[in-house]
Amino acid sequence: MTTATARTRPTEAAGERSRAQSTLIGIVRRIPFYLLVVVIAVYLMFPFYWAFRSSITPNRDLFATPVQYFPENPTLDHYRAVFSDDNFMRALLNSTIVAASVTILALMIGAFASYAIGRFSFRGRTPVLYIVLAMTMFPQIAVLGSLYTLITELGLFNSLWSLILTYMIFTLPFTVWVLTTFFQQMPRELEEAAYVDGATPFQVFYKVLLPLAAPGLVTTGLLAFIAAWNEFLFALSFTQTPNKFTVTLAIFRFEPQTAGGFEIAWGQIMAATIIITLPLIILTLIFQRRILAGLTAGAVKG
Repeated sequence: MTTATARTRPTEAAGERSRAQSTLIGIVRRIPFYLLVVVIAVYLMFPFYWAFRSSITPNRDLFATPVQYFPENPTLDHYRAVFSDDNFMRALLNSTIVAASVTILALMIGAFASYAIGRFSFRGRTPVLYIVLAMTMFPQIAVLGSLYTLITELGLFNSLWSLILTYMIFTLPFTVWVLTTFFQQMPRELEEAAYVDGATPFQVFYKVLLPLAAPGLVTTGLLAFIAAWNEFLFALSFTQTPNKFTVTLAIFRFEPQTAGGFEIAWGQIMAATIIITLPLIILTLIFQRRILAGLTAGAVKG
């Protein structure tokens, strides 16, 4: 018995050494992956950090050498200047109205269109779907001239309606394309059971299928909101007075007058950038589970 025990102990020790070596080898093999993750994270986060650093740095230290990666005397003067700027606060309200309106309209129209394309069979359904997809391939500058003519003919120039209608061009096709995939993959049995219970097609749509498409609605809605919130070209082309500016255009117009003439207000621009970026980050963090579900739902059938 003593001999058997003595033989077992070296065997267990050898097994433990083998497991330790395997763990160490696994960690060493994962080091390049973790280094790559760190590099990507720094690459993505550094611009935002630099904007925050510049937003709390006094004007006299913004271009000081050697470079200070964190200011010695941080200040909130730039944020006070931004929040005291009536034009920027009005632009913030305008962007909220425009982005929210575009998101709501895109989801409403896109949900109905996606339901029709995804659940009903009709002649020309596939060409219609690919035409919708093709609309997302045109650059904004390619349709700017025709849109300008249309907006002026409708009398909508220098109004928020001009932005709402034009922003729908690049948000609605994406919404229809993504939601169509969701409606196509839903089991027919759910729809048939609802019809057996006496539901109308519209009741089947908003009581049965629409709640199941919630991940897709959240994903497309958030992406539509971000696209409308960050848009610059149409806002620059279709608005003229400061009371109709959006935040992107208001930041572009930050030019405070000084004793020596005019200068670029980098501190205020960075502070405004942080202010308008935070809502997007907060929304993404709140709906991150829905976003992941929406982005991956179309990848698996079954």
